[in-house]
Amino acid sequence: MNASENKQLMRNIFSELAKGNGKPFSDAMAEDFCWTVTGSTAWSRAYRGKQVVLDELIRPLFANFADRYVNAARRIVAEDDIVVVECNGRVTTKTGNPYNNTYCYVCRLEGGKLKELTEYCDTALIDSALGEPA
Repeated sequence: MNASENKQLMRNIFSELAKGNGKPFSDAMAEDFCWTVTGSTAWSRAYRGKQVVLDELIRPLFANFADRYVNAARRIVAEDDIVVVECNGRVTTKTGNPYNNTYCYVCRLEGGKLKELTEYCDTALIDSALGEPA
């Protein structure tokens, strides 16, 4: 896929995430997908493999949420196999805290699948709103 096709794929994924539908995002993950959460929080590390991402990042993360998580893209920029997405996530935690984070995702795609995602965000908010992974 070229940069324009990769950008359109991410635009479609984030159009659904803005409605609270994460299925297109997980469907786009390659089996060897790697998601790196930057920083020094308890959540910060490289999650390698689609099943690891789902089991060790997504499920424990969503276990903290009291309502539907939404994430809306503000800007999507693509060059070759790299797509950068600036976006805003919104949700309330089960403890009643807002977890409204601003992200910059640097993604590498291959053959219409997400291969790598590096997440940059407000790590202090992760610590204060989420604490330790379950």
